[in-house]
Amino acid sequence: MSEFLRRHIEQIVPLTDEEYEAVSAYYSPKKLRRRQFLIQEGQLVGHMYLVTKGLLKSSITNTDGKEHIVQFAPENWWISDFAAFYKREKATLAIDCLEDTELLGISYEGLAEMCRKFPKMEHFSRVKANFGYIGIQQRLLAMMNKSAKERYVSFISQYPDMQQRIPKQLIARYLGVSRETLSRFSI
Repeated sequence: MSEFLRRHIEQIVPLTDEEYEAVSAYYSPKKLRRRQFLIQEGQLVGHMYLVTKGLLKSSITNTDGKEHIVQFAPENWWISDFAAFYKREKATLAIDCLEDTELLGISYEGLAEMCRKFPKMEHFSRVKANFGYIGIQQRLLAMMNKSAKERYVSFISQYPDMQQRIPKQLIARYLGVSRETLSRFSI
């Protein structure tokens, strides 16, 4: 855990050994197996997670039973139902593991305390949140303005090597296309 987390944080802010030791105490490891849920719809969300190993997907199922995939989270990505986490509400998203997964979780309270004690970590958290907002905006704009083929090319760019790890029907759902349409895009 320690080296992965430290490298992840130090991509944005440097930490002394003492700072890192104190900061790392706020994170707790969690292991899940393939097909297990990290978060289920309707559950209170108390943590957000850094993926250290594995792959997850976040999705919502509409009233017709159709699943819409919001995000995939491979190693080095953060995942949670962020609206539920920050607003202290119940999850509207479900997050499940596509592979055996290892995570580092931080609680809402732990994040707040860590950021109060370590302004560097407040900066780190803000930068990470901003990258997340940018990603969501780009995804929304792509769904509104790009062709299915262009969305596929963007997917390959955002998630390199994920074609081998994510079943094609899930990629198709993420892109909002049929499995047949996706198979015509193979690059």
